[in-house]
Amino acid sequence: MQVKQWTVEIYITEDDNDDNTVARAIVQTPGGRRHESVGHARRNPIDRPVPEIGDELAVGRALADLADKLTGDAAADVAQFAGQSRRG
Repeated sequence: MQVKQWTVEIYITEDDNDDNTVARAIVQTPGGRRHESVGHARRNPIDRPVPEIGDELAVGRALADLADKLTGDAAADVAQFAGQSRRG
């Protein structure tokens, strides 16, 4: 069995009041593709500040977008290889 490892870097920034959180998720694939996705979370002013919740939401949204991009890469690759096999 072959084992592969991909690393996703996640950077989280919060404003001074913990009202807004931004997460950036970055992955560089072994094939040379690089994707960066951003997720945002905003605290409702009537809620008490719990920074971990904003982090989780922002990171989750960034990772969901990153997943969509990688799934799109796979779909494009499948379409490309399917077209090549029909010609061959």
